[in-house]
Amino acid sequence: MRYTAEFCDREYNARASIPDNLEIFDRWAARSLDVRRRAAGVFDLPYGRSPAERLDLFPAAAPAAPLFVFIHGGYWRALDKSDFSFLAPAFVRAGISLAIPNYALAPKVTVEEITRQMLGALAWLYRNGHAYGCDRHRIVVGGHSAGGHLSAMMMCALWPQYAPDLPTELVRGALAISGLYDLEPIRHTTFLNPDLGLDRRRALRLSPAWMPPASDAPLVTAVGGLESSEFHRQNRLIAERWPRNFRYDVPMPGHHHLSVCEALGEDDSALFAAARELCDW
Repeated sequence: MRYTAEFCDREYNARASIPDNLEIFDRWAARSLDVRRRAAGVFDLPYGRSPAERLDLFPAAAPAAPLFVFIHGGYWRALDKSDFSFLAPAFVRAGISLAIPNYALAPKVTVEEITRQMLGALAWLYRNGHAYGCDRHRIVVGGHSAGGHLSAMMMCALWPQYAPDLPTELVRGALAISGLYDLEPIRHTTFLNPDLGLDRRRALRLSPAWMPPASDAPLVTAVGGLESSEFHRQNRLIAERWPRNFRYDVPMPGHHHLSVCEALGEDDSALFAAARELCDW
């Protein structure tokens, strides 16, 4: 397909299609602040050397709890781990610890560097999660939008090559929500690619749809029913490209690009049920 800037801007500028997006972000921030005031959490744990390489951890009460690692979206250039603390209560109530890593943002760093930082976060959690009651053999990764892309990249990681003490199946499953798995159309955007600087070669190298997963770990996907045709294509693509890993797609009718993420923090949502199932796989 020959992509035009007009088409890619229309299909991928999700915020522009959600008139109340600022109110939604404000609600997330307020709810997250309330959670950090009330919930037992460990904040700003350093997993790397740079100031951005910090994570928040909300431990479940039960010992040796599974760990869900949520990677936030924001097109690799926006938002912060603190905006997503609102997800924690549902996980903790279900006996699942939740970690939310931060990463440096474009254009100060490249998508390659952000990916490297997420490798570091997952490796740190494998090595140190037990100190916070987490079972390092039950680490599930999930993410929304750019976080969905990064979650898929973690599924492709050759962990023993990254560090010899890490197992091949460090990631035991992934929940990719409204993810971006083919970055070729992203490089044609005028609202985004000036900050990312993707060319054809880098877009291909950073597209998990064109990579083999490193293990047989299960993948579950989701996309909002109200999202653009390209987000739906991306969602279908990863399922088609990873038949060995793909288990099922979670239908999310009536949800747009932001509300689908919000549903992950709701105990009674199908999306949260999928996260819980992956942690018990």
